[in-house]
Amino acid sequence: MVSAADRVNSRARTSVWLDQRAPSRNRRADQPAGLDREKITAAAVRLLDAEGLAKFSMRRLAAELDVTAMSLYWYIETKDDLLELALDSVYSEIAPPREEAHWHERLRELATTYRELLVRHTWVSPLAGHFLNIGPHSMLFSYAVQDVIRATGLPLRRQTGALSAVFQFVYGFGTIEGHFVQRSAEAGLSQDEFFQQAMGTIRSQPQLSRIVESSQDLMDARGGDTVEEMRERDFTFALDLLIAGIEAMRDR
Repeated sequence: MVSAADRVNSRARTSVWLDQRAPSRNRRADQPAGLDREKITAAAVRLLDAEGLAKFSMRRLAAELDVTAMSLYWYIETKDDLLELALDSVYSEIAPPREEAHWHERLRELATTYRELLVRHTWVSPLAGHFLNIGPHSMLFSYAVQDVIRATGLPLRRQTGALSAVFQFVYGFGTIEGHFVQRSAEAGLSQDEFFQQAMGTIRSQPQLSRIVESSQDLMDARGGDTVEEMRERDFTFALDLLIAGIEAMRDR
């Protein structure tokens, strides 16, 4: 078990993945049986999905596992360490793209699965911006993204810009989508019901209704009978634009 003093001194660490110390294998009598870092991490992911990042605590996790909060520190030094482990673990859900596919399709596959991850686990987006993302699963995703960008044929000096354009777009799109889905569920409404309720509220405000009315033709032309259909059309076309832009810059 790590002492309180050691935990204080470890605050300067930038990542749990940079801790080179080997964990102790000597189990004491007061350590809970059947518990390990992997089980704790999996339980943390389930709790984060169920209750969100704001409500997450080591004490709440310990109750979920039916152990004491202090017993978790036999395996995890800090709450931040556990959050970083949970973050990396869900990156394993991103399947590698098909190696034989054209880079267009490989890029779409990676972008789509990353978006789905952000929607499925809404707590991922703030943590991805907080930690270094250097765990094994995160690095595999990073390597896959770099491989696809290399396959575009862009000059090396332009590849990081293309990577940023695509995956920062996906990060923002997936984050907003995930929060919309979550807020709809918390309100006990479908996404369409939540959208219609929000639009009704906006239209009832004179200073806001003019903005909605001026963009009605844009909304009508967007197409789609449901929020999900509209969102899917936007995401697909946005990716098409990014791919076309990459090709145009490559040919230039």
